[in-house]
Amino acid sequence: MALSNIANEEEDIIKDSYLFPSEAVRRGEGATSKPLSVQFVNNFEGAQVHAYLTGLDSNNAIVFVAADGTLIYPSSGGSHVPKGESIEVNLTRSITSARIYFCEGRLNFYVINTPNGDGLIHPSAIDPNDSSFDLSWGFVELTYTADLTLYANLSLVDFVGMVLGMQLTVLDGSQTQITCGLRPAAVADICRELAIQTNTDGFPWSNLCVVNELGRPIRVLSPSQYSMVNPTDFEHYWSRYIDRVWEYYATTPLTINTQTEAGNITCRVTATLLTCDGDNRDYEKPTALDIWGCDSGPFGKMDGDNIIHTAVIPRLCSAFVRSTLLLEYGNIQPSVDSSQYYRANPTNHYSRLVHKYEIDGKGYTYAYDDVNPDHEDASGTLSSGAADTLTIFVGAPASGCTFVD
Repeated sequence: MALSNIANEEEDIIKDSYLFPSEAVRRGEGATSKPLSVQFVNNFEGAQVHAYLTGLDSNNAIVFVAADGTLIYPSSGGSHVPKGESIEVNLTRSITSARIYFCEGRLNFYVINTPNGDGLIHPSAIDPNDSSFDLSWGFVELTYTADLTLYANLSLVDFVGMVLGMQLTVLDGSQTQITCGLRPAAVADICRELAIQTNTDGFPWSNLCVVNELGRPIRVLSPSQYSMVNPTDFEHYWSRYIDRVWEYYATTPLTINTQTEAGNITCRVTATLLTCDGDNRDYEKPTALDIWGCDSGPFGKMDGDNIIHTAVIPRLCSAFVRSTLLLEYGNIQPSVDSSQYYRANPTNHYSRLVHKYEIDGKGYTYAYDDVNPDHEDASGTLSSGAADTLTIFVGAPASGCTFVD
């Protein structure tokens, strides 16, 4: 929702250290048996960085987490951490659908009334009317349950902004997990290569780059986000590829490895629809918007979809995003390894370049980036049922992450 569409009343704006007069800080709800330590390490070369941790508590109420671990309903707090130093927050309660934002400057959040209670309007990467639009920022997604299970990922599905990396130490003696994230100059490098891609194929890839008032690149939008405000720019980008896929699988069976108890499923094109054995619904040809987002058209989910349908959607959409359907062995999805992703054209050049500039190649660049052949993981998710300390590196990766300029 664009900020221009909501009432920007002073009392609706969550500011640094601003507390609503009527707010109550609740204690003890959703408490965990062992606090999760969340550390922020500031490796950023620019101006002061502010951090904001927000999510849902055990009752699905919006919360911000203060530096001392207190849950605030609702508010935010800035972390004033000099470069090279760190701050630690002990998360003593479960939190779901959480995001930890980092910004070179101050972010504003907005509270609105919804039929289900208070709603939180997050900063927008695509709305030029948003007060955060000209700032460099990014976020990490996480869920921490009452049984000490942590899931954290560097979500680059919507855009690439401030460079972040993650490390997780655990209590069960297993190896420390790490997702290095992007190189420090990744935003500028990706923008440069997108301009080259525009010169190559004529599509407006360079428009995915957002620059601030000084002309400095501050983020790269995903095609999905860009197409929300420019729906026709890539409207026909995939058209010929989609037609070729439908033509090919009218005579060649497509095997979907569901990686579930359903096993391998055979699909084939009949007339205008892709039909899969045992599936409760068929698949029409996707549009460019369907492929970018993987959540509409043939990739949209409905109540009552069976286990086969819910397994086919992410694997079929991933095959389009990565342009693997017409490769050798592409008739089995997923099967080719990540070195073959994005090699054919057309493809998702945003995902290609983001993975190129990720130090270890890991991090979600679209909704189903965790779909891979068995034992291969490009998502960069950190997870453990014995989480101890989650460290987030801001501006540059951890010392153990090496790359060549």
